[in-house]
Amino acid sequence: MNHDVIITCALTGAGDTVAKSHLVPITPAQIAAAAVEAAKAGATVVHCHVRDPQTGRFSRDVELYREVMQRIREADVDIIVNLTAGMGGDLEIGPGESPMDFGPGTDLIGPLERLAHIEALLPEICTLDCGTLNFGDGNAIYVSTPAQLRAGAKRITELGVKAELEIFDTGHLWFAKQMIKEGLLDDPLFQLCLGIPWGAPADTGTMKAMVDNLPQGATWAGFGIGRMQMPMAAQAVLLGGNVRVGLEDNLYLDKGVLASNGQLVERAVEILSRLGARVLTPAEGRAKMNLKRR
Repeated sequence: MNHDVIITCALTGAGDTVAKSHLVPITPAQIAAAAVEAAKAGATVVHCHVRDPQTGRFSRDVELYREVMQRIREADVDIIVNLTAGMGGDLEIGPGESPMDFGPGTDLIGPLERLAHIEALLPEICTLDCGTLNFGDGNAIYVSTPAQLRAGAKRITELGVKAELEIFDTGHLWFAKQMIKEGLLDDPLFQLCLGIPWGAPADTGTMKAMVDNLPQGATWAGFGIGRMQMPMAAQAVLLGGNVRVGLEDNLYLDKGVLASNGQLVERAVEILSRLGARVLTPAEGRAKMNLKRR
């Protein structure tokens, strides 16, 4: 069991959740306010996407990220900032016998362009989604090829940003270890992402199988989506890891009760404290993850 736990709060994500909960932050001001709320509730790290303030849809706008970062840095809290670098990998295959008629959900760019905001803002951590995946039950695919991943990993390392490797299935973990073997990554973090159809399911056996295949001494976290968010948080700690909660992965505090990011962090803190663990401060988290504060 891990008794000294890092809690990451994933604030908003890129999914179609805005219509499902009025508590999902959209504008840079709302996202930054959610980061402050999560920090005051006990989070060690906040994981940030940005959205178009007018539509609520996902965005890759560097200036939106810049505003979020500036607002967080000007706030009266300390928090580690983790920016997504996964945007730009979305491919919506055309229907039926017209697969090349890519749908409106397609947002596919190269591996270095996906890092434009990381280059500009140099957060302490950024994510790297470690493989291609059927995403959901339709024609959506997340695309991240071995060549793209090698290019992205190399550039993240050159920038001195800590990579958090998002592992959605066992093959992703296999390739993540290959990139480490090739010297493309320097002491990365691992995030085990469970429950996304059709990646790794959110259950004990799958999480343990992944943990058993992590590099020796790796710093890792795990999460489940939806109603498996809190069970997987507890399971990750019992297997020696850290946890992630937040509205990117789950909208509800209890059945039928919409949550805020701060409430989800508070619930995780309560569960972990009852297990005998404590949550690390951002300063302690930096030490544990070997981060350079920016």
